[in-house]
Amino acid sequence: METLQEIFSHEVELTALQMACRAIAIFFIAFVLIRIAGRRSFGLRTPIDNIIVILLGAILSRAVVGASPFIPIIFASFILCVLHRVFGWLFTRYNNFARIVEGEKIILYENGQFIDQSMRRGLVREEDIMQAVRKATFSDSIDGIDKIYLEHNGEISIIKKINVKTDTPKTRVIHEN
Repeated sequence: METLQEIFSHEVELTALQMACRAIAIFFIAFVLIRIAGRRSFGLRTPIDNIIVILLGAILSRAVVGASPFIPIIFASFILCVLHRVFGWLFTRYNNFARIVEGEKIILYENGQFIDQSMRRGLVREEDIMQAVRKATFSDSIDGIDKIYLEHNGEISIIKKINVKTDTPKTRVIHEN
């Protein structure tokens, strides 16, 4: 018990062994916290997901280096993960809430035209769009493109024109990552 208290006590200067033990403990605690937060935090990469990842990293790092008391850090991290889970639940139940917090997709290209106002709103240049087109289609041509969106998570989605005779709907959408 005394050893645990020595490792996890809040001291001005920690030894290398104390920091290593704290790092191991934080690794497993972070694993549990990420399981609580859910897969969404590392999958969708929306602004709210990025916030949880950044805050968890910042807060948990304080526990490793002994900058703050250990138990309050774990509690604060747990609360953040629960809050993230609650937000995720609210997003699935209330589309308007999700739209307010995460935003909506912005159409950047339609009917053979770039939409300048939308591009300015999304802070996207034509070259950014063309880069996404090249990645998705392996071509510099936008002739076969129907629409291009800036998704709420910042990705650019490209929708090809459908050739009714050869394409099936499941092959329409190409996502640039």
